[in-house]
Amino acid sequence: MGNGLSDQTSILSSLPSFQSFHIVILGLDCAGKTTVLYRLRFNEFVNTVPTKGFNTEKIKVTLGNSKTVTFHFWDVGGQEKLRPLWKSYTRCTDGIVFVVDSVDVERMEEAKTELHKITRISENQGVPVLIVANKQDLRNSLSLSEIEKLLAVSELSSLTPWHLQPTCAIIGDGLKEGLEKLHDMIIKRRKMLRQQKKKR
Repeated sequence: MGNGLSDQTSILSSLPSFQSFHIVILGLDCAGKTTVLYRLRFNEFVNTVPTKGFNTEKIKVTLGNSKTVTFHFWDVGGQEKLRPLWKSYTRCTDGIVFVVDSVDVERMEEAKTELHKITRISENQGVPVLIVANKQDLRNSLSLSEIEKLLAVSELSSLTPWHLQPTCAIIGDGLKEGLEKLHDMIIKRRKMLRQQKKKR
């Protein structure tokens, strides 16, 4: 699922392998943000506690075409009192990973509000968003179409490329595929920005 920016052309091959991407991981508390980060970092489940500030990791990921890309992740706490700080972490970011708990129906409206708030900040206009629908392994998890509707992702700015990825962070299902989609969206955005600069 996405908004049509997932073209299958091989734009990854034009990317120098030394590039690093600044990615911010956001979402409500207890959505699984830190579990996502450490699954990517250590490729195993790490028992975590609520993040009071932020965690940061530089992680090399091999994408589908065997190209290794470095992501510098900033996992920022999701408690209500920390959310006003999110915009400080998204300044000049290449992409946003927004993690939602697929089982927490009661807080989906709150997640929607925060997702729309962070993508409407002028500095974040056009920044690609990977929405990670975490905990899809649980029996009572919402379907992707239900999450898409509850988060009103179709109402995000037309300038904001997004992709909704089903995942289970504990075992890592869907995380690599989601990162590949995010990477594709980032490269497309960079290419578009370069073309706009040339026209000036």
